[in-house]
Amino acid sequence: MKSTFFPALLLLIGSGFGFASIDRDRAAASLTATPAIAAEVPGKEENMELIPWSVRRVVGWEDFQGPVLMGTEAVASTNTSLGLSYQLRGGKLSYEITCTFSKTKSWGMLKNDYILAHEQGHFDITELCARYLYKALSEYTYNRGTYKQDITRIYNEIVAKKEALQEQYDGETDHSRKRKLQKEWEERIESMLEETAPYAQYP
Repeated sequence: MKSTFFPALLLLIGSGFGFASIDRDRAAASLTATPAIAAEVPGKEENMELIPWSVRRVVGWEDFQGPVLMGTEAVASTNTSLGLSYQLRGGKLSYEITCTFSKTKSWGMLKNDYILAHEQGHFDITELCARYLYKALSEYTYNRGTYKQDITRIYNEIVAKKEALQEQYDGETDHSRKRKLQKEWEERIESMLEETAPYAQYP
């Protein structure tokens, strides 16, 4: 975390890793997320390292460019981040939210459409929580004495919600093994993204 008083600036990144493995000749994927503090928040434009979430930009296996981790059951790994920066200028609070996929920290060894769809679901859940974060911040009433603690609390609550959703997604689909439930979750995620569309244009 980095902060100054004029303007006040706070930067937070919550990152998550997803892993896919083989079980009885079927693909399975899982994701765990751990909040972390980072030195800078990624921008809104795609670059050599990061892909911002977009309805027009679905990740493909060519985006999984990180080195393959050998010696484990994992056959793929996905890294996504939910970022928040904010600053206070002239008594006015402004903030920026990011939802990104890391190309260089994500990798794939066994590559098929089924595993890829499950991994995209994890990225979509992170985007969903970016929208929840925007909603919560847009409803927040600025308090000069407590805004730093307030925003950190809001952010941590959304990160906890993100982790819970990711775990529920993997738990109910059994890491994608239960194909019927996997399909239902894909439809559910799509529905939730539609419901939160008013908060898709976050700053």
